[in-house]
Amino acid sequence: MRSLTLAEARDRSELITVGSYAVQLDLDQGAEVFGSVATVRFTCASPGADSWVDLKAREIHSIRLNGRELDPATVDEGRLPLPGLAADNELTVDATMAYSHDGQGLHRATDPADGRDYVYGHLFLDAAPSVFVCFDQPDLKAPYGITVKAPQEWTVIGNGATTQTAPGEWRLATTKPLATYFVTVCAGPYVSVRDEHDGIPLGLHARQSLREPLERHAAEIFEVTKQSFDYFHGLFGIRYPFGDYDQVFVPEFNAGAMENPGCVVLRDQYIFRGAATQDELLTRANTVSHEMSHMWFGDLVTMKWWDDLWLNESFAEYMSHRCLVDATQYTEAWVDSSIERKVWGYGAERSPSTHPVAGVEALDAISALQNFDGISYAKGAAALRQLIAYVGDDRFIAGVRAYLTDKSYGNGTLADFLAAIQAASGSDLDGWAKAWLLTAGRDTISVDLAEESGRVTAATLTREAPADHPADRPHALDVAGWTDGTQTARVETTVAAPEVSLEGLVDTPTPAVLVPNASDLTWARVVLSDKTIGALPTQLSQVPDAQTRAVVWSSLVDGLHTAEVAPTVLLDVFEGAWTRERNSSILTRTAGYAEHVVVGVFLPREQRPAARERLARCGRALLDTAEPGSTSSLAAARLVAGTSADEELLRGWATGHGLPAGLEDDGDFRWIVVRNLARRGALSDADIERFRASDDTLQGSLNALMCRAARPDPEAKAWAWDQLTGRNGRSNYEMNHLARGFWAAPSDDLVEPYVARYFVDVPAMSAWVGEDALSRVVTLAFPQVYTDATARRSAETLERGDLTPAVRRSLVDADADLREVLASRAAFGDSA
Repeated sequence: MRSLTLAEARDRSELITVGSYAVQLDLDQGAEVFGSVATVRFTCASPGADSWVDLKAREIHSIRLNGRELDPATVDEGRLPLPGLAADNELTVDATMAYSHDGQGLHRATDPADGRDYVYGHLFLDAAPSVFVCFDQPDLKAPYGITVKAPQEWTVIGNGATTQTAPGEWRLATTKPLATYFVTVCAGPYVSVRDEHDGIPLGLHARQSLREPLERHAAEIFEVTKQSFDYFHGLFGIRYPFGDYDQVFVPEFNAGAMENPGCVVLRDQYIFRGAATQDELLTRANTVSHEMSHMWFGDLVTMKWWDDLWLNESFAEYMSHRCLVDATQYTEAWVDSSIERKVWGYGAERSPSTHPVAGVEALDAISALQNFDGISYAKGAAALRQLIAYVGDDRFIAGVRAYLTDKSYGNGTLADFLAAIQAASGSDLDGWAKAWLLTAGRDTISVDLAEESGRVTAATLTREAPADHPADRPHALDVAGWTDGTQTARVETTVAAPEVSLEGLVDTPTPAVLVPNASDLTWARVVLSDKTIGALPTQLSQVPDAQTRAVVWSSLVDGLHTAEVAPTVLLDVFEGAWTRERNSSILTRTAGYAEHVVVGVFLPREQRPAARERLARCGRALLDTAEPGSTSSLAAARLVAGTSADEELLRGWATGHGLPAGLEDDGDFRWIVVRNLARRGALSDADIERFRASDDTLQGSLNALMCRAARPDPEAKAWAWDQLTGRNGRSNYEMNHLARGFWAAPSDDLVEPYVARYFVDVPAMSAWVGEDALSRVVTLAFPQVYTDATARRSAETLERGDLTPAVRRSLVDADADLREVLASRAAFGDSA
């Protein structure tokens, strides 16, 4: 299918104004297809002109434009020509559409727990034409009136409040003007929990097999929802404009959530079946608040073209963390951002695919998606924090209010947003925007100390811009020193030159640990001194400031990926500090990183068993001392379950014997244990099937696939590869779980034959897998055989001209990760 170009979108928006959509969906035609009858009313600025509308149908039954029939055969590559338009036009298309199984368009999934089917719409980025005929670009917004026919036992939820007009028939209230990619319909035998707040009807919905956890978690989700509404109403000065507010937790969702106005769709893994750590609850709360902030920034005001999509996400990323800290119990949300979101963004910044936050003109819709990553979210949010430091919070919020008011129900651009902030603050933002938004890369920040007799005699903060992306970025940040848990000094400064003298550190005690950007206020690569790194195994756990500890861990991760910090150094710090960590986000994120990246990627396979046992000892030590049922206890148990070589312990836990408190009936925890056993070759396919039968749910089936793929024998690998890369009707989630398990092996020899096959078989999947879903498969299935031979094959593949944009972008990033591992091993050798 052709991708809409920016030039085409501009031309069409000058010609066409959409007045309304009336969409009739018939979801009662079986498991493969659905009916779609859509009427679009629109005007044409130049009567007699030609245009086109977007349509991706399985079968077209009729097309009527202004009373005359058009030939369905004229549809070409998803475009229906519209010849000889009048000033006022009415187009009706009656078509049969296909359900998807890759998370795009109208996705249909079956829950193995009870055999029931569930449908949800995810129309981002260009999937709307696979559901109804439309002018599919973000600046052609219009109201929608939707009716749905569905099996009688189903419930229907959508952007407008739903009314059941007859058995199996539903009408959704006409919406405010929406961009096409925000339209959604969710239908199936969903169970619901309802509430109301400030005159806004609230709903939570999930699969029937998740009824118990949905009801168990509903009060907490509603609380965050209500707190976020109150906060954003007060902050923006504009009431929520889209009627009801439903949150639908759906199966097999590609992203974390989607901000459809009035009907937010979220991945149903957020309805935790078993025990959940505090940081998992924080992540869910952050997602709830993030999507709600989009109701104003993204939904009420939508970007004019996809190259400004970053602003929607950066704004929501910033606002959700701000809201959690100011209005909810999750006051350490910025710590979670430091250890998870910014680490993700820094990884994107290190890759050859790095790009500016803004200003990268997307020549077509698909290319815009390739720059939709951790830079769009985490770096953009950090840039907004620096903008606030630059202009002042009151002025920033005044500018946001003006922007939202002026552009309500319409579209805006980066220039419009900056103009509003500039008018409210009186500040010239041209230089700031050029440095922070329009230039790729991040500065490196470090501090050099001179000392004498245990006192600091001079301190210099150095700011170094990347040579290939020079910029003059001002940074508002702080520097803090700590010794044995006591803060020796903290200096706030604005860095606007390559070097800045930190007079506030002079004549203070020389700290054991010195941390630039200690409060993590800016976006930069923080380099710690060798002295600080050497002290961390004993000193880090004593630092009482969780934000600073998160910055330290982020710096160590950066150093690992840039071959400046050895994997064993991270393990030394982990062993010294982890069992005494108090912050849930740091505790769980660093454990996962140590297990799956430091040991699972950077260490050669022959060194992993001993390193895993080292991690298991840490887990057992914390498990012995943690309060039963606490986040610390759960994090420790998960680490032991994933790393221990004690098969007697693992088999006992897998069968429910001797489990830590709170995990007695936790199916998700059991699968961590089962995967460890499967990876070790301690389980057969029949053993895994028995565990699946005891957890006969969607998640249980997915975990069973991952465990079967992880088994260390040639037959298991051959089966998994065929299931992953063949046309077997596997869903997006099934492919992901097969890929996650596949490269587990005791040696490279078992999986090395699949390295060459990856570079042929996976790109070919673009013939039947959507770009959004395939991009994840490319990343997850990338060969975990870290050799020069793999690097050569990867480089050769990137020279091919037939890769789709999503495959190429994901392959570039995966190739960069491979070269980081090779550089680390070259720097630190086999003793790493």
